Amino acid sequence: MPASETSDTSDEEPDQVRAMPIILRIERAEPPGRTALLEAAAAAALAVCLDERSAPGGEWAEPMHAWLDNRIRKVSRRARGAHWQAVLDLPGITVEVGGAQARALVPGLVSQAPKEVSRLQISGSEVAPDEPGPAPDDVPVLLLNPDVPMTVGKAAAQVGHATMILASLLPDEALAAWAARDYRVAVRTPSPVRWTRLCPVDDPERGWRGQRVVAVRDAGFTEVEPGTITVLAQYPSVRTRNTAASGAVGAGNRTEGASR
Repeated sequence: MPASETSDTSDEEPDQVRAMPIILRIERAEPPGRTALLEAAAAAALAVCLDERSAPGGEWAEPMHAWLDNRIRKVSRRARGAHWQAVLDLPGITVEVGGAQARALVPGLVSQAPKEVSRLQISGSEVAPDEPGPAPDDVPVLLLNPDVPMTVGKAAAQVGHATMILASLLPDEALAAWAARDYRVAVRTPSPVRWTRLCPVDDPERGWRGQRVVAVRDAGFTEVEPGTITVLAQYPSVRTRNTAASGAVGAGNRTEGASR
């Protein structure tokens, strides 16, 4: 989408804004690794979208359709202790990667968010940077813009956007294979040179055909300027041929939460 179109909300009614809450478990005594937390958030967001309960006729279908039919927003919040346990009772899916946990909830009206969500802080969710190492060649890699600093909460929402965009372009067979691996990804920050080489800003269609790369362009409601490209997502087939990616991902698993 052109940058000029991403921030136009003139037709939006504030009380009708919908968002997917992404809850990041950040315990004070033992905070998670930043990379693992972002990888968990990216997988959880997509898992909710493609869960059978979100399909037509499913119990999540109506709120998912209402959300997808408007601007795709995600809001990350942090939780710990009893507050984390409370959100496990809300409809959604939790993903764990390398000991880090993130839970994506079924989207809804921001103005009607349950108290278990609305009481959680959006700010103050920073986690120290880490050095994850080389990425495996057989999972999608999500590349954070090296020139755009983002809090872990902002980045969690952006990588969730990236997995959704990537999934929308994959054939059924590839999507099924990704689902069998619980939508695992590798999140990394590339060098500025590599970012410039891969970023398909001038020709998005060619970027997908040639490099299997898609870009997330942010509306700029928080932290970044409207139209900023925050994340690139690259499907692994091209990376395997070119041996272009670097970084490692921890072991992960998915647990489903209450849906009633």
